[in-house]
Amino acid sequence: MAFLAGNPTTCAEDAPLTESQPDAQGPIRLGIIGTGLAVKKLHWPALVKLPDRFAVVAFANRTRATAEEFAGLARLSMDDYTPDYQELLRRDDVDAVLVCVPIPRLLPIARESLATGKHVICEKPPGVDLAEARQFLDLVDRHPRQKFMMTENFFYRDDLRLARSLVDGGAIGRPQLLLEKWVHQLVPTPGDYSITPWRYKPEYRGGPLQDGGVHSIATIRLLGGDITSLYARTEWANKTMDAPSAMAMTFGLAGGATGNCVWGFLGNPVLDEVRDTRLYGSEGALISSRGQVRLIRADGSIEEYRVEPTESGHYNMFLNFHDAVMRDEPIVATVRQSFENMLVVMQALESAAGGRQVDVVAAGVPPGTGGVPLWRPHGARELFDGLACAVRRIPSAPA
Repeated sequence: MAFLAGNPTTCAEDAPLTESQPDAQGPIRLGIIGTGLAVKKLHWPALVKLPDRFAVVAFANRTRATAEEFAGLARLSMDDYTPDYQELLRRDDVDAVLVCVPIPRLLPIARESLATGKHVICEKPPGVDLAEARQFLDLVDRHPRQKFMMTENFFYRDDLRLARSLVDGGAIGRPQLLLEKWVHQLVPTPGDYSITPWRYKPEYRGGPLQDGGVHSIATIRLLGGDITSLYARTEWANKTMDAPSAMAMTFGLAGGATGNCVWGFLGNPVLDEVRDTRLYGSEGALISSRGQVRLIRADGSIEEYRVEPTESGHYNMFLNFHDAVMRDEPIVATVRQSFENMLVVMQALESAAGGRQVDVVAAGVPPGTGGVPLWRPHGARELFDGLACAVRRIPSAPA
């Protein structure tokens, strides 16, 4: 397996543009709706590295002070600011919008954005419950000419893509057991996501189990395949969160493997917890933990890979969106994939409420996606072609 690193490049194999696409000679003109912590900490650090692909031409936020903070960070003029996102949507010089508002506001803004002809990148999950999630699916059907992505960056993380490629290549044989753990303290902290009232007083089902849990399910589905059945229990283990904050879930995977995950977004301090995903197979095992992938072969030898930077998901996600708009490349983080992640969490909450095993199906919804495709850059032969990342393989060593 070859691992290549380098600077982002523009591939020459451009597909013809459709009428809804921006000028191929310039970047996508992006409007941002909601300029809070997610934009400042997650999206802008990726966008600033892609000036040839995206140009932020407008931004909207109900609170002017928050918009001013973003404008200062991004070195944007407040002339392009509006408190009214509908005014932003009326601008002809906006090709696409990034919707980063609280979960209860996502659906109406995504709907209006598509109705005005914009391509859309929308924060996850798709709505407050499955009823709203189904409306997101309907939007996709009603606007087939426009590109619609959900911000599931875990599908694009280079360490997880490397782990998935090893599994696909048969490095651990047949997957048999998947273990996922994510336990940490989550209390309202200035400068952190938990400080926003809509997160610790959620108006969406599941609270932190939903908002954070969909990332964990994205990891499980990327590495192990779709979850078909589950049994879960929840606990209200955080007095600062007005929602259940801990879950233990056992599940079955479409390929026949069994899995278990434990999530804890706790009020008390947490020590010595490592967030990782472990996949055990018939011929070896694989451990993935932020920026590190370890492969343990059946003979006991260990191969270790270090991926830098560790936070590559949003950068790769925006590359995929750009190529979807400009070259009609398929989107990995589709609304349907985000729906599938959310569906598992919703069914886990149903299992916990009813004290029973449930099948991960939803009445009136077409068959599932059949798993998460492995994203590769446009025109790439290898997994990391043209990406600004470095993958270092540490020589094999005895276990």
